[in-house]
Amino acid sequence: MARAALRFFLLIAALTLPGVPVTSAGLSAERPTADAPRSVSDDLGSTVDVARPPLRIVSLTPGATEMLFAAGAGAQLIATVEYSSEPPAARAVPRIGDVAAIDLERLVALRPQVVIAWPAGGNPAQRAKIAALGIPLYQQQVARLSDLPGSLRRLGVLAGTEAVAGQAAAALEARLEALERTYAAPLAGRPRPTVLLQVWNRPVYTVGGRHLMSDALGLCGARNVFADLPEPGPLIDTEAVIARNPDIILAAAPPGEGAAWVADWQRFPGLAAVRNHRVVAFENQALSRLGPSVLDATEELCRAIARVSRGSS
Repeated sequence: MARAALRFFLLIAALTLPGVPVTSAGLSAERPTADAPRSVSDDLGSTVDVARPPLRIVSLTPGATEMLFAAGAGAQLIATVEYSSEPPAARAVPRIGDVAAIDLERLVALRPQVVIAWPAGGNPAQRAKIAALGIPLYQQQVARLSDLPGSLRRLGVLAGTEAVAGQAAAALEARLEALERTYAAPLAGRPRPTVLLQVWNRPVYTVGGRHLMSDALGLCGARNVFADLPEPGPLIDTEAVIARNPDIILAAAPPGEGAAWVADWQRFPGLAAVRNHRVVAFENQALSRLGPSVLDATEELCRAIARVSRGSS
């Protein structure tokens, strides 16, 4: 179970690789004739020719699966991958593999009209094979929490569910604004607590500044102590943690393992976070999911940081 959780994190970590543009273009599609394909724009600004909705959609990432349901397109989803557990209705969608590899024969047999892919991770060779088969490939990618609403609206255009997607996107925007107003804005011009967000324990992994989880820390009024690292999910040693001496250590562990991760840090009483009892477990795995539920996890993260900053861990 623990190895599966680590494997999932390392795959998710690639989601925010630098240099992947996320545009706001393409929020409207051409009005096609009854039989002609229509052109839509994906999250990278690429044009994708698809049939008129409803579509037979396959999602190759858990985040895209959750986003499709939020956009009102869950009924058009005919297959997805492992870990696609949100919303609960997604658990009934057939699996054809995971983010690392899918069963291409099963994919072809399903006759999808579009495949939602993950441009910064997953299996590039399989994506190339899907494209070579002539199956439309739609790239869905968010690098920051603020990218979620636009990505949701574009999926609504793809699936012909613009009204539902627009309402869901507006709700996300309102939540982002509320989190910013509640947690980050009050600290404007003041020192922010530095945080080590630990995502694996032996060896220790964290997140770099371009990772969406680092963005969540900023929304919570905190600063990622390893924000200068360009890698999405860098491996770090305890000497580096001691040298940077974070104010808070958040052990973002799989469920049931947080207490053990916290106990590991007690070997280093010289760390400010240990000395001040600011090493805490955070076991909400939705923080690594690139769908609307990441905002639920972010709000929980903000509350945890605010609580421990007040000295009541």
